[in-house]
Amino acid sequence: MGQQEKVATSLAGTVSEEISASLTAVDAELARRYPGDPGTRQPVHTVYVPGDVFEPGTLRSWGDQALAALDEHAPDAAAFAAVLGIPEELAGPVHDRVRAKLEREPVEDLRIDFEDGYGPRPDAEEDEAAARAARLVSEAYANGTAAPYMGIRMKCMEAGVRDRGIRTTDVFLTGLMEAGGLPEGLVLTLPKVTYPEQVTAFVQLLEAFEKAHGLDAGRIGFEIQIETSQSILAADGTAAVARMIDAARGRATGLHYGTFDYSACVGVSAAYQASDHPAADHAKAVMQVAAAGTGVRVSDGSTNVLPVGPTDQVHEAWRLHYGLTRRALARAYYQGWDMHPGHLPTRYAAVYAFYREGLEPAAARLAAYVAKAGGDVMDEPATAKALSGYLLRGIDCGALDTAEVARLTGLTRADLDAFASPRRGDLTVTAP
Repeated sequence: MGQQEKVATSLAGTVSEEISASLTAVDAELARRYPGDPGTRQPVHTVYVPGDVFEPGTLRSWGDQALAALDEHAPDAAAFAAVLGIPEELAGPVHDRVRAKLEREPVEDLRIDFEDGYGPRPDAEEDEAAARAARLVSEAYANGTAAPYMGIRMKCMEAGVRDRGIRTTDVFLTGLMEAGGLPEGLVLTLPKVTYPEQVTAFVQLLEAFEKAHGLDAGRIGFEIQIETSQSILAADGTAAVARMIDAARGRATGLHYGTFDYSACVGVSAAYQASDHPAADHAKAVMQVAAAGTGVRVSDGSTNVLPVGPTDQVHEAWRLHYGLTRRALARAYYQGWDMHPGHLPTRYAAVYAFYREGLEPAAARLAAYVAKAGGDVMDEPATAKALSGYLLRGIDCGALDTAEVARLTGLTRADLDAFASPRRGDLTVTAP
């Protein structure tokens, strides 16, 4: 030990107290607007099925069709890996996990569509379809056949379809309540949002429903679909999407990019409408920055190139979808849309390859951080948070096993949760 240093200060203790008092409002605003990630599972995709097409066996049918496509067009691990360019050492693990996923849980998030995928119908017909959707969703959760997340996309809050969208939402939610209550995995999607006031109006609708049924305030959340240029850049030059999150009053759970509506809105010709177009990248980057720290998740859009037809054509569509999904994951868009059962094999292949190829490096960096062992990367708490989040996402979707992550990191699931979402409580890790 060296010489004891003399500690001296110049400021009175009241200075710190006065500064803290002056920032009390800012502290409260930061906590309200930027609570951080909720720490819950985020699905890797959302599947859309028209309201009149959804049946009790839809989810299983999608899984069976996806498995049949694998059997026909890539019957073993080597063939599947060759189509997608998956490294040889990952071919078996990825292929086996994709098949297991399709057999066990083919769809992670389902949206029964009453908007573009359903179109205008007579009121009585849509009423009946919405009531039927509520019954089938309730039955699926009751008998264990539901996806982890399920809900509807209603028509938007624009004048021409507003009343219909409100009524469909009411019919669906009322049906769920009469069948036993709102499921934990309930998700609503509000499409074609242009002005924050439309978000405020939807909040008003949900508040009225909660009050009518004696539900806790804020029980019903929803996603905001970004499909118009005005939702990214408002007339006054500000980022409207940031104001939309605020207008949701804590109810917004996600921002979903609508590839084709947005592309058309900014004038992209049909042949070039895709999720990797520069216009799409700009919109999603604005969404990502607006949502950062708010607890609202960002989802990529979809591709309209379907893996159907002869094998060569299916392979080409698979390579496109796989590449777009990998591109999105690298840009931290961990969710996207899937429009056809044939997209499921490449969705899970891309997700599983992404997490499995990074498992050992991420685990080693996190273990070194916890042990303060150094290494060739000097990581900070923010990076430890990102590494934990990466591993947790891999576990949640089935790409990784909790046991193998624990073996490589020395950390429990609770430890990973604490690193990824410190707001849950004080960070404590069981590893030495």
